[in-house]
Amino acid sequence: QVQLVESGGGLVQPGGSLRLACAASGFTFSSYAMTWYRQAPGKEREPVATISVTGGSTNYADSVKGRFTISRDNTKNTAYLQMNSLKPEDTAVYYCGTLGYWGQGTQVTVSS
Repeated sequence: QVQLVESGGGLVQPGGSLRLACAASGFTFSSYAMTWYRQAPGKEREPVATISVTGGSTNYADSVKGRFTISRDNTKNTAYLQMNSLKPEDTAVYYCGTLGYWGQGTQVTVSS
């Protein structure tokens, strides 16, 4: 079955960085685009960044452009989200998703 396991979240000060990872199994990872989503308290889940199957094409939400970078390693069945210059408004649970599946999420808290 499809499994997506996120990791790498935590508490970071404004301006700091985190790198999230999404380990995938149960499907042919290299055949599907991957998307990172986030859900802040009281808000709907929103897409943050998407990467194509080869990694040659990426898309970002306007709110994270220039600060976040999505990547993937098809040899490791893992997608990543490098988050720099973090802001308090980036605080959310971050999920990776594909094929209508999501993982359990990882909490990112940006606070001084």
